[in-house]
Amino acid sequence: MKENRKELIGKLERLSNAFGPSGFEEEVVQAAASMADGFVLENDSMNNLYMTESGEIRHEKPVFMLDAHLDECGFMVQEVLNDGLMPFVMLGGMDMSSVVGQSVIVRSASGKKVRGIITSRPVHLMTAKERADTDLPIEKFYIDVGCTSRQEVKELYGIRAGDPVVPDVVFSYREENDMCFGKAFDNRVGCLCILETMRRLKEEGIDTLPVEPVGAFASQEEVGERGAMVTSVKVKPDFAVVFEGTPADDYYFRGESALIQGGLRKGVQIRHFDRSTISNPRFIQYAADIAEEKGIRYQCAVRRGGGTNAGIITTKTKDVPTLVLGVPCRYVHTSNNFMAAEDIDAAVDLAVEVIRNLTKDKQDYITNRNLLSNQ
Repeated sequence: MKENRKELIGKLERLSNAFGPSGFEEEVVQAAASMADGFVLENDSMNNLYMTESGEIRHEKPVFMLDAHLDECGFMVQEVLNDGLMPFVMLGGMDMSSVVGQSVIVRSASGKKVRGIITSRPVHLMTAKERADTDLPIEKFYIDVGCTSRQEVKELYGIRAGDPVVPDVVFSYREENDMCFGKAFDNRVGCLCILETMRRLKEEGIDTLPVEPVGAFASQEEVGERGAMVTSVKVKPDFAVVFEGTPADDYYFRGESALIQGGLRKGVQIRHFDRSTISNPRFIQYAADIAEEKGIRYQCAVRRGGGTNAGIITTKTKDVPTLVLGVPCRYVHTSNNFMAAEDIDAAVDLAVEVIRNLTKDKQDYITNRNLLSNQ
């Protein structure tokens, strides 16, 4: 493995393995901060993390915010029942069909991590009608940590209502085809893209750029883009890129290749539309032109569902042209994901070029400053 690839994969491994469902992102904050050498880091009470070169946002040039969310889909213990089983609620959106029978990690208030299993009924104990029933209400399922009483759960592990839970998955990398496996690629890959983009811009000299880049790692995206409501106000960006671990669709549309807009090994995804935002068409055109010129592989997407922090950033403090760059990941919002490392390269390459080339005339084009004078 090449040294630069080894380093990139090592960073992704630490981010992916970090425990961090919505509202409990501390490990992810610490992991990201440990990989931001040469930058000044600041966190807030919501677990948002800010990354600047000087320790302040100067606003002497247009501010360009690099956004990604820290949190992953997970669960929270609702209570410990007398038999030791634990009903739970979701943190984020997961389909119960992908949850039943999965191994999970529960973290107690003291920090102790305990492996458990989300309950499922063996077919041996099901009627034919029950086997055919596809309705899986969360209220019928529990987390089992291998105890037989509430007292045992409390005394051995200290687990209580409100404790967070994540899928029990360990990252791995297949060098033979440059493929990554792990959990929480939505959106730990976005966090990695911020780190790599900021690192490369610093190597070239941030002071020489036409804009001021600021990294903003947001918490609680999976439960309503809450972190971005705070980071947008603090950073007050003029432009933004939102990095996302976007749902890959190549598996689902393999018989209709024209519909594939999030294929592995097809490059960075530029998103035009989803339920949260309509992307600035001039910003998209600018980015696509750069990708064509620099030979960066990309694919465009118009999504019927889903949303990102772009919906908040675009309108929270003022009109902010925002570009959504996705790295396609198979099976997001489930325990296990696949992702092609070369698509990370494409996302970072495009973000670096977009920022490096965002001169005053390009800024005016994207913000449509000349619209009225061109009547």
